[in-house]
Parts: sequence; C-alpha cells; structure tokens
Amino acid sequence: MATPSDLRQLGELFDGYRQFYLQPSDIERARDFISERMNRNDSWVLVAEQGETLIGFCQLYPSFSSTQTRRIAILNDLYVLESSRAQGVGKALIQAAEDLGRNLGLGHLELSTATDNAKAQRLYEKMGWLRDTAFYYYGKSLDS
Repeated sequence: MATPSDLRQLGELFDGYRQFYLQPSDIERARDFISERMNRNDSWVLVAEQGETLIGFCQLYPSFSSTQTRRIAILNDLYVLESSRAQGVGKALIQAAEDLGRNLGLGHLELSTATDNAKAQRLYEKMGWLRDTAFYYYGKSLDS
C-alpha cells in the first residue's frame, strides 16, 4: 500500500498513466490528485517497487453493487513503467488488488480499459477476469 513517502514518485507514475490515456502532462496536478485520495482515504493505492524505485501502481475506488448488495471496488488505474513491462509487474499488481479485495470482504472487482489496449485485455482474461457482454457502459462529461 502506498504511503505519503511514495507521493513524489507516485505523482510521476500517475502523470505517465494520464499521458498514456492522452492527457497532457501535469505532474503537480497528478501529485495533488493522488495526495488528496490518500489524505481522504477514498482510494487504495498499491505500488510495485524495484529497490527504492516505484515502477507501477494500481488504484482502487470503493463502491457498492446494489444488485449484489455488497461492497465492491473499481480498479480504476493500473500503470507500469514502459521499461518494466512484460516482467509480471502488472500481473502482480492485479493479484495484490484481488488479495486486498478478499481481505476487505469485497464481493467483486471491476475495471475498464481502452478498447485498443489488447495487451491489458489479454492479461485480464488470462487472470480470469470476464469481459462484460450484458451491459453497455455510458458516460457524460459535466464540464461546460
């Protein structure tokens, strides 16, 4: 689990994650966002380390399932430095997220990824995650 001492490196990783999803680089914004999540305890941030260096993270947001009448979590963010990919880091982070969910008594984890992120999709499916075929997910920006 990430600690406040991880914030500098975690902000850089989160900025890389945002850039992966075509957002402009803004390390201060990324660091502030992660810091706020940690200070408010409204997400769980798991990190992967190589020595003293953070090489990946995943962030889960607590939620609920009305149909399951249980607590769940949304695995919203997963990112591994490009230089550390294909070494099992992503798999280890997902496994850690699953373990955390079980330890917290959660009933389910959910995630979404870009439709063109085939590498991630293969990893999720290899780890037993099922692609939803029963529901469509919609979103709407509330920015003017």
